[in-house]
Amino acid sequence: MNNKKRILFLCTTNSCRSQIAEGIVTYFYGDLFHVESAGSKITAVNPLAIKVMAEIGVDISKQRSKLVTEFAGQEFDYVITLCGGDSKTTCPVFLGKAKQELHWDFIDPAEAKGSEKEILDVFRKVRDEIKSKISQFVEQLN
Repeated sequence: MNNKKRILFLCTTNSCRSQIAEGIVTYFYGDLFHVESAGSKITAVNPLAIKVMAEIGVDISKQRSKLVTEFAGQEFDYVITLCGGDSKTTCPVFLGKAKQELHWDFIDPAEAKGSEKEILDVFRKVRDEIKSKISQFVEQLN
């Protein structure tokens, strides 16, 4: 782990976007990065996030929601906020050391309305957007 870059993903409730990002990096890029996620409020990992991640072979069911204060004072290479839409104003602030802070704007799929299929489609869209953004991020580092 000592030679791995450290990433902290942040969003408001640490239930969807940051959990999805943590799962994607752990599964696809775990040899390059040590990854954590947190939020300004503690909740639980959203069952629909777990479901859409399982669709791509990534199990995030054992991940847990964490408060950003759990990582206060720690150092990360990248702190990446994933808040978008109305939640930008409530996105958590990291009080540790970050070599680079980034903001990626993603809507919160937990706020999606409609039928179960329509809501799942929003979760899938956000999952795919996050996966694509992470892939681009990793390519830029190499």
